Formats: sequence, structure tokens, C-alpha cells
Amino acid sequence: MASRKEVKNQIASVKNISTITRAMEMVAGARLRRAEQRIGDLRPYAQALRKLTRRAAEEAGSVPHVPVLVEREQVSRVGVLLITGDRGLAGAFNANIVRAGLTRRDEVRDEGAETSFSVVGRRGESALNFREQTLAHAYTGFTDRPAFADARGIGDDLVAAYIDGELDRVELIYNRYVSPMTQYVRRQTLLPMQQAEVFGEGISEQQEEETEIERAHKRSLWEYEPDAEELLARLVPDYINISVYRALLESAASEHGARMTAMRNAAENAHSMIADLTLEMNRARQAEITQEILEVVGGAEALG
Repeated sequence: MASRKEVKNQIASVKNISTITRAMEMVAGARLRRAEQRIGDLRPYAQALRKLTRRAAEEAGSVPHVPVLVEREQVSRVGVLLITGDRGLAGAFNANIVRAGLTRRDEVRDEGAETSFSVVGRRGESALNFREQTLAHAYTGFTDRPAFADARGIGDDLVAAYIDGELDRVELIYNRYVSPMTQYVRRQTLLPMQQAEVFGEGISEQQEEETEIERAHKRSLWEYEPDAEELLARLVPDYINISVYRALLESAASEHGARMTAMRNAAENAHSMIADLTLEMNRARQAEITQEILEVVGGAEALG
């Protein structure tokens, strides 16, 4: 059994850890509220852009002459963008993304194609380098508070690789934010656009209900200036960048929620450990008192 002093030192160490985890939980909670606000602000714009892009694509025809709308007959190389965080201490947040990426790699390999990984976040970069996976791009340093400029840079790289024929399909894998306690891994096809969410053939986020005004708009005759095909060529890059930005914001909120939950659990575990160590310290104290009594009694008998 450990001595009372040793147990007391352990209790002090655990209390210090509990103080740190509580502080980290509060910081993550504050950042989470800001991230939730940013997602809420972006959603109306993203939905409107998706509807406008879909309507312009329908008007432009089934096969418009836009490079990102050209589907490859043979898919030989799939680009997968993994969105992780720059920091740890967030439970299984980063590990789930890496695991999903490796699973997708095996699926693509079974289909007879290769996988080209790009990654957002230092944790994902280090995990894939450890597993000796070649990275086409690595983007780090902004996962806590991503800006639209970061998403635009990523989107431009993915679009350029697709147009140049380096990639035949582009997919995103990120954590979809539901609540501080719930995040789930989501895979979304970004390119080609015919398989993307904008056309309703990919993984839809939710079933959008049309209002009476929207149904009236569908029955109306729309005139485009410039024409729908030229407008679509301008809208598609914006839609791709917004999709990447939305994924970055969702991932940031998911990371803060996962970290807040992990730190809360750590603090609660620390309190349980303190209770157990306190009980152990009391037992050690009782053992010391008993030993002292036995020594006193033994000395008295020896003198008697």
C-alpha cells in the first residue's frame, strides 16, 4: 500500500489536471457557440446558391460545356479530402476521419482505382504520414477558425486537379455537426457536379420543403443574362468553394463539441479518481494509526 504522503501527492496532481480540463471545457464551449453561429449564418446563402446552380444547370441543358460537369468514362484516380483538426484532446474526432479515409481507400482499390489523399489539419497529416500515405496537399493552421479564403484555396486546387485530368472524382470526408454530444462522419461527392449534392443525386443533407413561391418560380419562364451556360460556369466554382467552406465550418464545430465533451468526461473521471484516492489515503492513515497503537502497546508490555 502506498504511503499517505504519496497518495496525497497523487490527489494534488489529479486536482491540477481537473482544473486544466475544466478550463479547456469552458474554452471549447465558447468557441463552439461562435462556430454554431457561423454555420447558421452560412446556411441560407449556401441553400440559395445550391438552388440557383441547380436551376441554371437545368436551363443550360443535360450536358453543358463546363469542365467540372464533364464526367469521366473511366474512373482511375479518386481524390479524397480528409478534414481533421490541428490539435488533439478531442476524443475520437480525428481518428474517425482517418479511419474513414483508409476505409474509403480500400473501397476505391477494390473498384480498380487509386486514391489521392489531401488533408486539412496537422493531426490528419501526421496520421497519414505515419501510415506512409502520399499526400497531394496538406492544409494546416486554420482549423479552429477557418476563413472563406482557406476554403477557396482548397477548392481551387481540387478543381484544377479535376480539370487537368489528375483526378476523375473528388470526395470530402468530414465530421458533420449535430450537437456538442453528437457528430458523425460524412462522405460527400464534390466532383463531378452530376454526382454532387447540388443535383440531388449525392448524399442529401435534408429534404428541403418547397414553398409556394418556389413552386411558382419553377412554373415561371426564366431569362438569364448572361445565358444560363455562362452563368453556370461562374456559379460552379463558387458552389464548390462554399461546399468546402461549409465542411470546414462543420468540422470546426464538431471538433469544439468533441473537445468540450472529452474534457468534461476527463474532469468527471478526475473527480471519481480523487474520491478513490481520498479513500485510499484514509485507509493508509488508519493503518499508520493502528501501527502506532500497536507499537505503544508493545512497548508498554515490554516495560511491564
